[in-house]
Amino acid sequence: MKIVLTCDKTLTGTYRNIPLLDFLPCAPSEKVPSFIYNILDTQLEHENGVLKVAPYSLRKVEASLLAHKSNSDVIVVHSSYVQDFIDDETEIVGVSTMDPLGLGPVSMMFTFGGLLTSYSKKSFIELIKKLNNIRVRNGYKYKIVVGGPGSWQLALTEKWKEFNIDHVVVGETDHIINDLFDQIVHEELPKVIHVRNFPKVEEISAIVNPSYKGMVEVMRGCGRNCKFCEPNMRFVRFIPEDKILSEANVNLKYGIGHCWLHSEDIFLYKLEDHKSFYPNSDEVVNLFRNVMNLKGMVYVNPTHGSIAPVVAAPSMIAQISEVVNAGPEKWIGIQMGLETASFTLMKKYMANKVKPFSVEEWPKVILEGTYILNRNFWFPAYTAMVGLPGESKEDSLETAGLILAMEKFLSERLGSRAHFTVTPLAFIPLGVLRNENFFNIAESLTEERFLLIYVAWKHIAKELNSSLSMILKNNPIGRILFPPIAKFGIWALLRAIRSWGISQGYDPDKPIKPLENIMLKI
Repeated sequence: MKIVLTCDKTLTGTYRNIPLLDFLPCAPSEKVPSFIYNILDTQLEHENGVLKVAPYSLRKVEASLLAHKSNSDVIVVHSSYVQDFIDDETEIVGVSTMDPLGLGPVSMMFTFGGLLTSYSKKSFIELIKKLNNIRVRNGYKYKIVVGGPGSWQLALTEKWKEFNIDHVVVGETDHIINDLFDQIVHEELPKVIHVRNFPKVEEISAIVNPSYKGMVEVMRGCGRNCKFCEPNMRFVRFIPEDKILSEANVNLKYGIGHCWLHSEDIFLYKLEDHKSFYPNSDEVVNLFRNVMNLKGMVYVNPTHGSIAPVVAAPSMIAQISEVVNAGPEKWIGIQMGLETASFTLMKKYMANKVKPFSVEEWPKVILEGTYILNRNFWFPAYTAMVGLPGESKEDSLETAGLILAMEKFLSERLGSRAHFTVTPLAFIPLGVLRNENFFNIAESLTEERFLLIYVAWKHIAKELNSSLSMILKNNPIGRILFPPIAKFGIWALLRAIRSWGISQGYDPDKPIKPLENIMLKI
């Protein structure tokens, strides 16, 4: 094939369809035994190496190429079989990557600032070495071109030199990829190619083959202008509904009866109020309704969202729950940014994140929003940032206190256990803050930051212990395999965090008066 598209095995892993286990590749390969990883690492199905279902990023590249090229020129394959599709006619092997060097915020936290090696990094390096070996062994001339959400890591560190990667592409390429690939083959281009402009909505091709998890993109960019966020650097575009439905139908024809609506913030779809960010509730609800009404569609859920619109328009959440038939046996999962409880940091880095409310109301927005979500059978998986530039001891304590307040007061208000997680993430210098330093957990830990990490993971352990049966209700194999591994793993991790804190002179069980005061203030 002239153009072969692939990715490392962590991106074709289905992880037994267990929610949030897609983050397993962020775990350190030195600490999570390979036999445990391999038990959980189920792979996407293929036919003689050709992926029947592929990660969404590969499907979008494929669709853009096929707008001008023949099916006989482009193929999407599993990395284990990539050698079967390469010969002396191959011009480009395109590799999509998410976290090639383990510099993502989850990986950096799990690997102690990169001291250990994430499975994502290990798998990516193995694939690139394989592609280089095939090229050298057979005397082929194809170019190795790496792109995708994680390509910035290679551009930033210049590791492409060490790995003998021909080109690293950073940015959106829907509108230029055919010309770009032709230039890579026939001309001399820079090794690192930064695409500065963005495709118009009409230049974004709809997928023509099924995507993993039935994923369908509904918008690009965000518009809230959080300074630490890379998607904020992208121009906001809303994908027209007819294109969204077209992609959902591609998946339905293959038999995928669920749809993940992907965006930076689902509640900003077709936003009109760009001053206060009050959601366009009718458009958001209609999007869910129209996708859900497709023949054969069983379930629709979002990938990401923000919490402020939930509080601003609680009826929107109730309507979506009704549309997708959410209930005690079927919860809606969504990833959200809690980030920090600090007014100072909110005002400095993400003042628009809390709109239409004020930054001073942020902790109460988190509490009220989580209550509304839980009441309507939504399970928010929050993230909290550790090590933002200028973060004080008090900032870390306030965030830890907010987690404890959520745990205590929401459960009291709901009359049952509140369901949420807060995963602490290491600050990564992206967006406007790209010139700042990475947060290095091994070098920059303080007692207050340790306490935040410990409180967050302690709650995750409790949540995992109480919610596994609900999470795995419709996953019979996962229900057998995962609980003993998860319970052992999470408590082992918690013990390791605790022991590490004690070794640094921190007592995780010591009552911290400021935390109690923060909880009461909230």
